[in-house]
Amino acid sequence: MGKGMRTAMDRRSFFKSGGALGLWVYGGLRWGGWWQQPDLVLRRAMVVDGTGAPGVEADVAVLGDRIHAVGRIPEKGRQEFDLSGKVLAPGFIDIHTHADLPLLANPRAENRILQGITLEVGGQCGSSPGPWSEEEAALVRESYRTRFGVEVGFRDLEGFFRAVERTPPSVNVACMVGHGTVRAAVVGLDNRPATPAELERMKSLVREALGHGAVGLSSGLEYTPGSFADRAELVELAGVLRGTGYPYATHMRNEDDAVLAAIEEALHVGRAAGVPVQISHLKAQGERNWWKAPLFLEILEEAWREGVEVHFDRYPYTAYSTGLANLFPPEARAGGNRAFIPRLVDPRERPALEAYAREKVAQLGSWDAVQITSTASPRNAWIQGKRLGEAAREVGEDPFELVVRLLVEEGGNVGMIGFGMSEENTLRILAHPLGMVGSDGSVYAPAGPLSEGSPHPRSYGAFPRVLGRYVRELGVFPLETAIHKMTGMPATKLRLSSRGVIRPGAFADLVAFDPATVLDQATFVEPRRYPKGIELVVVNGVVTALGGEMTGALAGRPIRGVGWRGEV
Repeated sequence: MGKGMRTAMDRRSFFKSGGALGLWVYGGLRWGGWWQQPDLVLRRAMVVDGTGAPGVEADVAVLGDRIHAVGRIPEKGRQEFDLSGKVLAPGFIDIHTHADLPLLANPRAENRILQGITLEVGGQCGSSPGPWSEEEAALVRESYRTRFGVEVGFRDLEGFFRAVERTPPSVNVACMVGHGTVRAAVVGLDNRPATPAELERMKSLVREALGHGAVGLSSGLEYTPGSFADRAELVELAGVLRGTGYPYATHMRNEDDAVLAAIEEALHVGRAAGVPVQISHLKAQGERNWWKAPLFLEILEEAWREGVEVHFDRYPYTAYSTGLANLFPPEARAGGNRAFIPRLVDPRERPALEAYAREKVAQLGSWDAVQITSTASPRNAWIQGKRLGEAAREVGEDPFELVVRLLVEEGGNVGMIGFGMSEENTLRILAHPLGMVGSDGSVYAPAGPLSEGSPHPRSYGAFPRVLGRYVRELGVFPLETAIHKMTGMPATKLRLSSRGVIRPGAFADLVAFDPATVLDQATFVEPRRYPKGIELVVVNGVVTALGGEMTGALAGRPIRGVGWRGEV
C-alpha cells in the first residue's frame, strides 16, 4: 500500500473512531469554561478539503466568517444543514475570470454563485479595472452610466476595491493588474515600442497596483495594445513582481500555428523576470495544431523541472470566446476600433486583411465554426447565437462580407465563439498535474443589459461541468484532484493561505453538491441555464445559495494581495 493510500485510510479510520480529532473539536468550542455557539454547522458531509486528499465524513462548524472546527461536533449551531450523501468542498476559486468590473453592474452574480464560485480572480488577459488614463476612465464612466445606471468614479484598483466594499457582491473578488491597461494609460493604443521614460512610468503603475492589492500581472498579447509589447517590455514589467510570489499570467501571443513559440516566450518572461508563470486558457487551436498539445505539455514539465514555477488553467469546453475583430491581425487593430474600422473598408488594405481572416477561419474548419455572441446595438441582434455560415446563407451574403458589415455597423464591438479545440486535448490538459480550472467567464443577469446576447456557456457551467462530465461520467481524474484544481491549487498560486481549504481558521467559503447529479446545463444554444446539483454555497460564513436558489445575501469582499498598503 502506497503512502498516499495509507494516509487516506488512516484519516478515515481516525474520523470513524471519533478519536483525538473529535475530542479536540469538542474542546475547541469552549475556552476557559465559556461556551460559544457556532453560527453554522454542516453535518455528515463527505468533506473534500481542497488539498488533494480523499474525502472523509465529518461535520464542519462555522463561527463568524471562519471555519471553527472539523470533525464530530456535538454542539448545535444557530443554523444547521444535514449534508448526508453530499460532498462539501472549499468554495471554487476561478483563477481566470472576467468577473471584475461587471460585478458593479450585477452584484448578485447569480451565474457565478450558482455554480459554486466564491472567489473571482479578475484583471485577466491584460485588462483590469484600472489604472486608466483620464480618457479611458471617461469612456468607462459613460458606458456604465448609460448601460447600467452605475457610477464608476475611480481610475485605479484601489478605487475598484473601495467600490466593491461599498456595493458588496455575492462573491469575493481578487484582481491582477493588466499589462494592456497599463500600456494604454501610458503609451496609448499605438503600434510602437515604449520609450525608456514610458517604460519607467508603466513599472511605476504596476508597483502602485501591487500597493493597491493586485495579485499578479496579466498580459493579453493577442489584443490591442498588449500585442505591441516586445519581450524586453514584458520582462521589465513582470520583474516588478519579483519577491512578491505573485505570477505573470499570460494570454499568450498565439494559441494556434505559433503556440510553441508563444509558450517559449511566456517561459522566457518568467525566467528572465524571476517570477512564477500562469498560462491562461492553454489550448492548441485549429485541427492542424492539435498534435502540439502533448509536446507543449512536455515543454512545460521540463520548465518545471528546471525551476520555473509554471502552471496553466483551462475551461472544460472545446470552443473559445473573443471579439470578432480578432479574426484580423493585431497591427490592423492598432489605435483601437476608431482606427481599425477605416482600415477594414480601405480598398488598399482590404485584400491583405481578407486573406488573413479567411485563413484564420480555414484553420477552424469553416465559417460555421464561428458563432456570434453579442452585438453593440439591437440592429444586428438577429445574429446573436447563430453560426456565421448559417447566417450568411440566410441573408444571401458572403460570410466575409457579413463579418465586415457587422464590424462596421457595430463599431467593432461584436463577440464571437470559435469551435477550434479537440476533446482529447481538453481531457489531457484538464487532467495534467500543472493545470487548474478557470472559466474565462463573466457576470451576467436574468434581466437588463447583462441578459442580452448569447454568451459562452462557461460563464454558467464551467465548474459543475468538470465535476459532472469529466469526473463522474468520463473518470478523467478523481474527485479530490478536480476539487484541488479548483480550490487549494489556485489559492496556493496566489498566496491565499486561508482560502481554498477546509480547516479550522480558514475562511468559510464552502460549496456542497450532490456528486451523483451535479452537472452543467448551459449549452451553446441555450447558454443561460444554471447547473444542477449545487446544493449550498457559503461565502465568508454566510449562506448565499441554497437548493439552487439565491438567498439574497451579498457577503463577498475584495481580496487584496500582500502588497496592499491600506488599512486591514
